Amino acid sequence: MWRDPGAPADSFYEIRPECTDVPKSRFRIKAGKTLSARKWHAAFSPEGYLDIGKTLSRIHRGGIHPSIRGEVWEFLLGSYDPKSTFEERDEIRQRRREQYSTWKEECRKLFPLIGSGKFITAPVITEDGTPIQDPLVLLENNPENGVINVPQENTNGSINAINNLEKMTDKGVIQWMLTLHQIGLDVIRTDRTLVFYEKKENLSKLWDILAVYARIDSDVGYGQGMSDLCSPMIILLDDEADAFWCFERLMRKLRGNFRCTDNSVGVEAQLSNLATITQVIDPKLHQHIDNLGGGDYLFAFRMIMVLFRREFSFCDSLYLWEMMWALEYDPDLFWIYEDADDKSEESKGRLKSLRHYGKYERENMKNGAKNGEDPPLPISVFLVASVLKEKSAILLQQARGLDDVVKILNDVNGNLDAKKACVAALKLHKKYLKKAKNP
Repeated sequence: MWRDPGAPADSFYEIRPECTDVPKSRFRIKAGKTLSARKWHAAFSPEGYLDIGKTLSRIHRGGIHPSIRGEVWEFLLGSYDPKSTFEERDEIRQRRREQYSTWKEECRKLFPLIGSGKFITAPVITEDGTPIQDPLVLLENNPENGVINVPQENTNGSINAINNLEKMTDKGVIQWMLTLHQIGLDVIRTDRTLVFYEKKENLSKLWDILAVYARIDSDVGYGQGMSDLCSPMIILLDDEADAFWCFERLMRKLRGNFRCTDNSVGVEAQLSNLATITQVIDPKLHQHIDNLGGGDYLFAFRMIMVLFRREFSFCDSLYLWEMMWALEYDPDLFWIYEDADDKSEESKGRLKSLRHYGKYERENMKNGAKNGEDPPLPISVFLVASVLKEKSAILLQQARGLDDVVKILNDVNGNLDAKKACVAALKLHKKYLKKAKNP
């Protein structure tokens, strides 16, 4: 029987011609499987209420058409309540845009390069708050020049203002300013194979969003990897404020991974969960990894921190993310994220039908995983566990040290199938819940 091979989606995320070693994308836009613009718009009532249950299984089966990906992600990440009207969402969007503009202006007053279309890749302040003169400023995305040291006679007002910064005493502001050049260094390394980032305004937009986020979330600030998580938002959503809020919602899920103390890194909790899952699902493999000195599972750090961005092509990583979020979807997400003061009794009981929940979330509910003291484990941990399970035989036979483990896992880069990985993670999750319940 003839099967539709689907249309490639790479044309939506154009690769620079000189980048020839980029993993090939497997994602295909398939009629009847991929969530199309027509199916998406048909899921709304005339007032704007979204029957999200109609879309979740479609996303899991075939992903989202790139033309509507940004607006669908806003719902999947809890930016909007599916049971809100067009008018209510317009009001929220406008309010959030104003809030972002206010925060950005506050940041600009502290550091005038914010919002200027430029960004820095060299420190501008010392740890005691003393300004460093003549920072390196990226004026244009030129592979030959890269970062340009700005001569004093060519500076504009914003760069002059940087050179005239006064000594800072506020520890929070000092800490924030110490991260700005690190954000810049990460920005110029993020998705550099994409034509989109040949435009310097897109690079500076990414820097602005990350700088503003680091300022308003002072507990977490900025951590390496955030640029990989934020980059797709800027590509999918034209308005900078909308991209910021989509990123902020994603960080609600992931910020715990980036929270660091003197004694620990937040992601260690998820690595510990990964160890527990592997011990239950594949005790031999866990024992082998432990014997090699990898019982902390730090070799899986990157996969969890940036949600497989490096293991997949850009296009396939977006496909993986939306499948994960559709599987994990909780229709109360919007209200969980909103301030408790704004949560009305009406909103609490609006969506109770199981079909409005993602398949992974339904499994958690069925097995009581949501009723415990700890929140359910994210599907991303089971995705990593499924990769380990798939490579179990090779790891047991060939890994004689942690370097071998890393090498074997690096071989999956560009060779993973997002759909198969999600299916494998779902199976592992079900098996784990069953074994954890009846050890």
